[in-house]
Amino acid sequence: MLIEQTHWNQDKAWLPAYPGKLGKKANLVLLFGSPTRLKETGWQEDIKKAYPNAHQLGCSTAGEIFGTNVLDETLVATAISFEHTKLERAQIKLVEGVDSFQAGEKLAQALPHKSLTHVLVLSDGQNVNGSELVEGMTKHLPSGVTLTGGLAGDGDRFQETLVFLDGPPAPNIIAAIGLYGKRLKVGFGSLGGWDAFGPERLITRSAGNVLYELDQQPALAIYKKYLGGHAKDLPASGLLFPLSLRGTESESIVRTILSVDESEQSLTFAGNIPQGEYARLMKANFDRLIDGAIGAAQTSYDAIGKTLPDFALLISCVGRKLVLKQRIEEEVEGVQDVFGKETALAGFYSYGEISPFNQSAKCELHNQTMTITIFSEQ
Repeated sequence: MLIEQTHWNQDKAWLPAYPGKLGKKANLVLLFGSPTRLKETGWQEDIKKAYPNAHQLGCSTAGEIFGTNVLDETLVATAISFEHTKLERAQIKLVEGVDSFQAGEKLAQALPHKSLTHVLVLSDGQNVNGSELVEGMTKHLPSGVTLTGGLAGDGDRFQETLVFLDGPPAPNIIAAIGLYGKRLKVGFGSLGGWDAFGPERLITRSAGNVLYELDQQPALAIYKKYLGGHAKDLPASGLLFPLSLRGTESESIVRTILSVDESEQSLTFAGNIPQGEYARLMKANFDRLIDGAIGAAQTSYDAIGKTLPDFALLISCVGRKLVLKQRIEEEVEGVQDVFGKETALAGFYSYGEISPFNQSAKCELHNQTMTITIFSEQ
């Protein structure tokens, strides 16, 4: 596996160098950028010229990861030449009458299944129920095929997210790349690091990813009570106070707010909020957030027998970035300490992360985690 990385900055220049050393050898280019950068002209033509045989898969972000740097308002390009792995692509545009579960079904069914090893998926982050998307995809993927990815971001604005696969960036797109072959080794891990606070409350009314009542009280009113002065900045301030669902795994499932409805006193989350389950609010613990990133790296590293990965894809939640602020690069540096400097790192800050907690767990939509997928060819 050969890898080349560069990024397109606010001056519309490629740094540290113009792309193209891999040339026709590259078969995949991962591109993560701010909505502003993605809407600019020039970069997509540059990438197509530099890597004429490569699929272009990417999305908008709430921050870009380039090595151990966390950037804003840039576009990070990672060109990969898989030497023993074949790729297939599939995408779907959300339209009226097709829900997130059905979209996931169609996407998984569109990929050839023979020799399929892993699927990498990027999804619109505003109009998709990530839980339903994952359930629809995993229902139709062959046993043993793993799935990771994430939901596109839009900073803390929550206005429009963009995804693309060999075409212009657009909203309402879900795109996937299937990776095929026995010589590809994929490891993954996902951990959070938030502390629960306040009483555990029963979810007494919900529908899909919309929460109406906790303990038979309006959910938005309860949330505002706990947020205090932060309530006026919802939904963005909700990133600082996610909701933890009591789970059956070693880690609880965490959900982040996407929007609020004052008239119905409800909150819409990135994934399902099942009625009858118990939930608690969470708050940040700086050191545990960084430890969570390191733990996710170690879990993924152990999964492939502690073989040095060629590439690590890091998808971390925008909420972590807002909390850690100037310390944000510490979580990425902690990941590099696990893998070493020879492993290329790239990724983005998202509205949701898709991965199992570890190799023995089922795939889930997560929020407020650092999710890491590592790739190595043998």
